[in-house]
Amino acid sequence: MAVQATSRSDEIRATFIWASFVRASLICLFVFPFAALSQAQTGKAPTLTVAPVPLTTTPRAAQTMIDVNFRVPPGYHINSNTPKSEFLIPTSLKMDLGSATDIILGKIGYPAGEDLSFPFSPDEKLNVYTGDFTISLGVHPLHAVVPGKYKLHGLLRYQACDNAACYPPKTLPVSFEVKVVKEPPGPRHNPAQSPHVH
Repeated sequence: MAVQATSRSDEIRATFIWASFVRASLICLFVFPFAALSQAQTGKAPTLTVAPVPLTTTPRAAQTMIDVNFRVPPGYHINSNTPKSEFLIPTSLKMDLGSATDIILGKIGYPAGEDLSFPFSPDEKLNVYTGDFTISLGVHPLHAVVPGKYKLHGLLRYQACDNAACYPPKTLPVSFEVKVVKEPPGPRHNPAQSPHVH
């Protein structure tokens, strides 16, 4: 009886060890790949740079276009403003005029992206920005604006990717100054001369 009890105990122990091995194998099979993918997606995203915007003089009651130049680090790309999939995050610039309530922003102009394919999706072309690209926006001070310098702030939102994975979205602060001046005087009209004046 003691021998049978020992054999039964060894059998239970062996079954438990085998079940633990199978469970650990399943964890390695299913959890680790997702962990690696999560690590790739949550790694440190590359940072874009923005070139200093020179002071721009703009007259009141007129729209002046301002170019803001950005650079994507080598080896990376970002989605364009019009990516080809609704699941991709478009690059967008949002401006905050703050206290400059008498300055109106015109339409923001985004460049056309490049259609490129990448190893992680070789059969699909994505519309992206690489290297240097420029976003233009119109600044239109109203007639009521007091002439002077005004600083405008904004955020560029983008999602960067390399050839293997995409990174979480980031924002890049953007700021520049405009100098508002009085609008040029309109054309002067000479009063019509009376035919009775000689």
